[in-house]
Amino acid sequence: MKKLSPSNIVFLLLIGAGFLYYLYLKGLIFANFENLEPKQAYQIMQKEKDRVILLDVRTPEEQKTDGKIPGAVMIPLDELPNQIDRLDKNKKILVYCRTGMRSASASRLLSSLGFKVYNIKGGINNWKSEGLPVEK
Repeated sequence: MKKLSPSNIVFLLLIGAGFLYYLYLKGLIFANFENLEPKQAYQIMQKEKDRVILLDVRTPEEQKTDGKIPGAVMIPLDELPNQIDRLDKNKKILVYCRTGMRSASASRLLSSLGFKVYNIKGGINNWKSEGLPVEK
């Protein structure tokens, strides 16, 4: 059996670390919030309308291009720390972005501040692929 060279070991460690970092960014590991499939989020929105805030953390340009989920409040991720007071800690927060990366970051922040947070997996792209409602 051939031994691995030190450079190959370093390469494999970097690949592994990159993969773990990707999983962290997506909220799949070390998450202090729950990830939901779009259809699960939609069911919660239907059942608990008055007890849920749907939060869109994309930019206004993305919303113009891709539309938005009806009823969503838009606070871009970079503005979220300064606009936390727009959210109600007594309500569940369902967060989405385009693909689920920024919404995972927003979910981590909100959860650390005491909000009950759910990240919508795959963002609006996944939402649209499931045929769920979107408005322009």
